[in-house]
Amino acid sequence: MNEQLDHYANKLAYETDSWDLKVALEAGENVVVVDARSPEAYEEEHIPGAINIPHREMNPDTTAHLDGDALVVTYCDGIGCNASTKGALNMTRLGFRVKELMGGLDWWKRDGHPTESAARSAKA
Repeated sequence: MNEQLDHYANKLAYETDSWDLKVALEAGENVVVVDARSPEAYEEEHIPGAINIPHREMNPDTTAHLDGDALVVTYCDGIGCNASTKGALNMTRLGFRVKELMGGLDWWKRDGHPTESAARSAKA
């Protein structure tokens, strides 16, 4: 029984779903959403308010502007993409508190949450 408790507690400590992220963002919690995909993928479509730091470019210089007390939530396209996992690992190595968005952008959209693109943002 304790192993099960540990398993689920650990899982929730490192993952979040789209609904929990949406609630946290709407509540104004100290969350930084990081799109770990390429700049091209980010420009095409991303979670509103997300910043783009491709997982291969995560280092002390590219993350220096981030609030060290914030919860960082990484995401990529979905379950067939591991950029969010690589990004979560990199951000953890850099000292951030991190969770990975389950299902990535795919599940975010399936749950009916909005997205934005550089083209739509530029028109606004």
